[in-house]
Amino acid sequence: MSVDENKINFKKPQWLRKKLVPHAQKEMEDLLGKHGLHTICQEAKCPNISECYAKKNATFLILGNICTRRCTYCNVHTGKPTEVDLAEIDGVTESVIKLGLKFVVITSPARDDLPDGGAEQFYRVTQNILKKSPGTQVEILIPDFKAKEKSLQRAVDSGAVIIGHNIETVPSLYHIRRNASYERSLQVLKRLKELGGEKVKTKSALMVGLGETEEEMIQVFKDLLAVGCKFLSIGQYLAPSGEYEKVKEFVKPEQFQRYKEIALDLGFEFVHSTPYARSSYLAHEYLSKDKNSI
Repeated sequence: MSVDENKINFKKPQWLRKKLVPHAQKEMEDLLGKHGLHTICQEAKCPNISECYAKKNATFLILGNICTRRCTYCNVHTGKPTEVDLAEIDGVTESVIKLGLKFVVITSPARDDLPDGGAEQFYRVTQNILKKSPGTQVEILIPDFKAKEKSLQRAVDSGAVIIGHNIETVPSLYHIRRNASYERSLQVLKRLKELGGEKVKTKSALMVGLGETEEEMIQVFKDLLAVGCKFLSIGQYLAPSGEYEKVKEFVKPEQFQRYKEIALDLGFEFVHSTPYARSSYLAHEYLSKDKNSI
């Protein structure tokens, strides 16, 4: 590795130096700990964790915190998952009610050990929230479920207003997504839209800074639109530690703005494209009546 490559992985530019709010973070973690719950915010070391926790926003991680895949960019632990915990259905709902959340995001690690990939748990958690907190909307961010039709149907039937599945990166870099494929992820998004129709919005997310080109990114935009996906987030990849994929570039804010303009011009309905954008960051804004402005 060259000296320049070393520097880029350890010295962040000014626009990536986000302030933390430790008190707010501890308060939320204490509440989640009472119910034995996990958030992807914690597991993935999300840089927005303090900001979101301060606003009482969190993306709940169901089906445990152990993933059956070993993607080389993701901080979620890999190993043998625990049994499905039915108690988390009420645990998540009670936390939603206690926090007074009006918009909730539910996600999970990949659970290839389960016949349905965990789809039934997504359905039960979402339905429980909608039943006991009728003023709350739910977004679910699902793994690919190996594109199983019954699992995708269960996700659509859950009542979630947005169903997300992250494409993550461009096809030439898909080696970082172990046991996944670009074509399968597109097929998942296509079937979700076909099964859900107008009642379901589909959403995806892309990381940048891994060596992708603008031309490759634009092609992914077109591929997503071709399968009916109209919501998109684009954010800077940040390596959790030196053991993960290396950052090749800290993409400048003006390039994020350019990606947003291109994506909106192509036909996306809403785009979050900033260095700190993540798939669940400011998730409620995607359904805002205020349309994106360039």
